[in-house]
Amino acid sequence: MLREVIKREFRRYIARPVYLMGLVVIPIALALFFIAILDEGLPLQAPVGIVDLDHTPMSRRLTRNLGASELLQISDKQYNSYNEALDGVKRGEIMGFFVIPEHFERDAEAQTGTNLAFYCNLTYYVPGSLVYKAFKTMAVTSAGEVVTTSLVGKGLSPELSRVALMPLVLDIRPVGNPWISYAYYLGPSFIIGSVGLMALLMSVFVFMSEIKEGTSRSWLDAAGNHIATAIFGKLIPLTLVLTVVAVFVHSLMFHYCGYPMNGNEWNMLLGLLLFIIACESLGVVLASIIPSPRFALSLASLIGILTFSIAAFSFPVEAMYGSIGIFSYILPVRYYFLIYIDQALNGIDLYFSRWWYVGLLCFPIAATLVAPLMRRWSRHPVYVP
Repeated sequence: MLREVIKREFRRYIARPVYLMGLVVIPIALALFFIAILDEGLPLQAPVGIVDLDHTPMSRRLTRNLGASELLQISDKQYNSYNEALDGVKRGEIMGFFVIPEHFERDAEAQTGTNLAFYCNLTYYVPGSLVYKAFKTMAVTSAGEVVTTSLVGKGLSPELSRVALMPLVLDIRPVGNPWISYAYYLGPSFIIGSVGLMALLMSVFVFMSEIKEGTSRSWLDAAGNHIATAIFGKLIPLTLVLTVVAVFVHSLMFHYCGYPMNGNEWNMLLGLLLFIIACESLGVVLASIIPSPRFALSLASLIGILTFSIAAFSFPVEAMYGSIGIFSYILPVRYYFLIYIDQALNGIDLYFSRWWYVGLLCFPIAATLVAPLMRRWSRHPVYVP
């Protein structure tokens, strides 16, 4: 009976191009897209503006130092006021701007106090954050230069003034991702997350298409009226195809593109397989409790898209509102993300990641509990266009 359902499913795959597009073409296309867009690791050379109201050697030196940062590209356009620069941000010409006030050099040398201001467009979170980082670093460095000049003017040697300004020298050694590459951090999350998104959508689609086409009874009859056999027969071909695609993009990332693999790769592949099964199981849950093709696919799309927002790829769960952050743990991709951090980036022992694997196994258990609902609507399908 299981063999008959599997054969029936493969015949449906061959007869309809939508399966090829959803299971193979779209996941691979999305993987290539994210690999290409994250190729540089960091979004370098973000365009910014300078509002120099001082026009002195110190302000020009500050502008040159900003231009030397690999994160920033100083716009050729001259901004003569705050309002002009703000208009440039609104038009999308620049991601932020740095304001050097009038009499900056005079006030700095006279030690009467002066202010440096900078403004960043955080609508685009990653480049906006990098612009903020570069501006803040330059502001702090400039403040240190002014203090050093003041101390030297009071008779302190340059060496002692630098020691007084920074008594402790930081030796920063990033763990797991020493390149500080967004590609290594976000790439696998987005790429495998896209595969999981298609696994969720296609798993809902293969069940809901039985209602739409009025073939749910024949599908259940082919399984001998056993809903478990019917579901397994549906999911086995789906799992085989998606696993091959997922292993392909995994190899593309870790073997062709050279993403770091500091742990046991078999642990990652096990997490990948469980992740696909978890996404399919979530699709079974949605298809069982919402036997309406339109509503079930809409909800699956909503959950799949929100995954990229609340699974904490670029914003930590700890900083989210509790009522929002809790939803990250009902998404399979959250557990794969944590497995990737532990196994690939940090290379820790499998024992310390065991709960993330257990989390992925909870989804098939949930699907088992709601499977009888699917048997009910399969016997009495009602399609509402």
